[in-house]
Amino acid sequence: MPFLTVADVLRLPVLAAGLPRVAAGEGQLGRTVRWVHVTELLDPASFLEGGELVLTTGMPHPSDPTQLRAYVDQLADVGVAGLVVELGRRYQQAPPELVSACRERDLPLVVLARGVRFIEVTQTVHALILDAQGELLRRAQHVQELFTQLTLRRAEPEEFVQAAADLSGCPVVLENLIHHAVVWAAAGPVDGQVLEAWPRRSRTAETPERAAVSGPEGWLVAPVEERGSRWGRLVMLPLAVGPPFGPEHTMILEQAATALTLARLTGHPGWDRRAHSSVLLDLLHWRYRSRTEARLRAEALGLPTTGHRLVPVVIDHADDVSVADHLAKELPASGLKALIGDLSERRCGLLLALARASAWQPVAERLARDLRATFGEDVVVAVGPGVTELDQVTRSFREAEEVADAIGPTSRHRLFHVSSDLGLPELLYSLRDDVRVQKYVEQRLGRLVQHDARHGSDLLDTLRAYLDAAGNKSIAAKHVNLSRQAFYQRLRTIERLLGTDLESGAQRTQLHVAVTALQVMP
Repeated sequence: MPFLTVADVLRLPVLAAGLPRVAAGEGQLGRTVRWVHVTELLDPASFLEGGELVLTTGMPHPSDPTQLRAYVDQLADVGVAGLVVELGRRYQQAPPELVSACRERDLPLVVLARGVRFIEVTQTVHALILDAQGELLRRAQHVQELFTQLTLRRAEPEEFVQAAADLSGCPVVLENLIHHAVVWAAAGPVDGQVLEAWPRRSRTAETPERAAVSGPEGWLVAPVEERGSRWGRLVMLPLAVGPPFGPEHTMILEQAATALTLARLTGHPGWDRRAHSSVLLDLLHWRYRSRTEARLRAEALGLPTTGHRLVPVVIDHADDVSVADHLAKELPASGLKALIGDLSERRCGLLLALARASAWQPVAERLARDLRATFGEDVVVAVGPGVTELDQVTRSFREAEEVADAIGPTSRHRLFHVSSDLGLPELLYSLRDDVRVQKYVEQRLGRLVQHDARHGSDLLDTLRAYLDAAGNKSIAAKHVNLSRQAFYQRLRTIERLLGTDLESGAQRTQLHVAVTALQVMP
């Protein structure tokens, strides 16, 4: 960062010649020096605005410890960067009362063993500050141009957040009003613990009206708005090792927050759904380096994992309905915690976090009833096995997807489906696009289908009724409303066309598979 800190000023030759020694506030030497102010007034606070490095010979300082403490309190309250006292004129050493007062207020106190020309100090530091301000202006123009370009090309929120992280070198998190970390990014490899207990930690930091440091961890926070109302905020986290936030950090965060506010005005900002979908897809394909990383990301979006049963649900629907948006509105009202997002154009994913002692079946039933009432009977709800660890979710989600793939129009009489519901029709439906299955159907039934098409007959229905009745001719004949004699005649015609023996159990099984496969094919 281009701005000078107290530590930087102390290293300058013009001040180093005075043999500076830090007597208090050692941990605050990273404060930014906005200006240098020379004063011998006993009440200088009325002439200060904050960020000044105050130089004094100590001549006006009172002897009364109470008044000396009040002097320090004035400086600390206005927010000066530090106090530099030149020894030799008033003091031979720093008064213990002054040191104690500065330590109590954590105000940097520097004593100079040798005299220096304050005018040279101010000229040197002010020149450097003006250069730094010019550099900041040039830097601000570059940052503004970058975020303007991202805004004009309707960049995704991940790009805005990553740009802020790259420019600042710090982790940056975009969160919504309920403290869910929607997007986060860092400039390089960082400790995954950035998101540890995120909602709880985030609630300890207030949101200022504009970018400012907030909370016990010293986060830099800027609000993100939408049409005049608060949508969420952008948070920059300090590095574990390094200087505190300076003006450039604040400028970058403000520019990024403004760009995100504009993006919400001009785009289609389903950012929460995007975040949920991203985590669900990462779990489905297990793109995480560890269970801890997966846990932190899921919990940062409000999904409790420890001590819960995690139940994956896959929902297939028409491509013109917004199931994810509907569930995002309805589930919180029912008290359910879940990740909700689109897995593909016609498939929605849901990861429920349920108490381990609770039953998942009633939840799945209520969910399916609601979806059918809202979107129609064609909605398919497939439920995977409940698991207790996030790294087991991948297998469970895959099983739910396999179930959803197997549910065709003839199998949708159930409200929801699990793997144990899959029978021969569901298996063949999931294989309906397999060329080998298609060839098998054609080899077994092709001549019969052609005969029905040519003569307008319904021998295929006769065969289906016979096979469904497990070879009981009387029951099958009654089902198709034919006399036994007429039914027997049709069976002989079928045997002749297909070259098969319907009295053979093995051949009936082969035909049953072919008829079922043909029935589930589009």
